[in-house]
Amino acid sequence: MGTAGDSEKKPTVVFVLGGPGSGKGTQCANIVEHFGYTHLSAGDLLRAEIKSGSENGTMIQNMIKEGKIVPSEVTIKLLQKAMQDSGNDKFLIDGFPRNEENRAAFEAVTKIEPAFVLFFDCPEEEMERRILSRNQGREDDNIETIRKRFKVFLESSLPVVEYYESKGKVQKVDAAKPIDEVFEVVKAIFTPKDEKVAV
Repeated sequence: MGTAGDSEKKPTVVFVLGGPGSGKGTQCANIVEHFGYTHLSAGDLLRAEIKSGSENGTMIQNMIKEGKIVPSEVTIKLLQKAMQDSGNDKFLIDGFPRNEENRAAFEAVTKIEPAFVLFFDCPEEEMERRILSRNQGREDDNIETIRKRFKVFLESSLPVVEYYESKGKVQKVDAAKPIDEVFEVVKAIFTPKDEKVAV
């Protein structure tokens, strides 16, 4: 292998974390539009793989049916493939890592450390209000389910946020504000520092 591999520019990866209803999907779309990132949602990739009917997809589907957690390696392989296929070198990885084990596996497998973690911090009441007022009527959007999803998020994802916080890599956004105000904050995070100086 030697040094040839090292000269390859590693892709820029930003992990996007936030509870259900924190509005991260909307903000990811904005970041893609303004900053040219490719948005990869771990959940979407798993669903697409299941739909493709591949052997891998069938295995994933069976695991989900049995209430098992899909192994980190499986999700990471899908993310890696999507990154390679995209032809881009800047990625928003949404809804992953969901827990510490995901995080450790991602860094071990890809040898990529995220540039930072974009954390949409939103109080539970506000998320509940948003999810319940969304009229898409996802059948799982009742208050018990939402609270359960929120609890799972806190228990599994917050340790990931704390880990990166200890490395000074978390950009926390107050996601309770209106969408356009949140995006102003997000924009400032993604704008290279030197560009801000030039008037």
